Amino acid sequence: MATIHIIRPHVQGLAQARRIALAWVQELQVEYQMECHYQKTKSRDALEFSGKGVSGTLHITAKQFELDVELGLLLGVFKTRIEAAIVKNLDLQLALALVPAKE
Repeated sequence: MATIHIIRPHVQGLAQARRIALAWVQELQVEYQMECHYQKTKSRDALEFSGKGVSGTLHITAKQFELDVELGLLLGVFKTRIEAAIVKNLDLQLALALVPAKE
């Protein structure tokens, strides 16, 4: 079984980090048909997700995202590609969150 571990610091704060994580939940559910369970606490949220050949947890705090993913045997072959896609998507979401909204 292949594993992916990614930590991304951010400066958005917990409210914006939650918005980013909830958008990711939508993507996981719609695009990848994954089951997702989101748990909020006062200072740290957790998103647990699972699908065919993949499961993991995203921990969300006011200062960082921490992602742990376990890939099944078939998806483990594509670990490098999957990890690169996750990093690219997360970094893009963090960058977009820094752009001021137009009024």
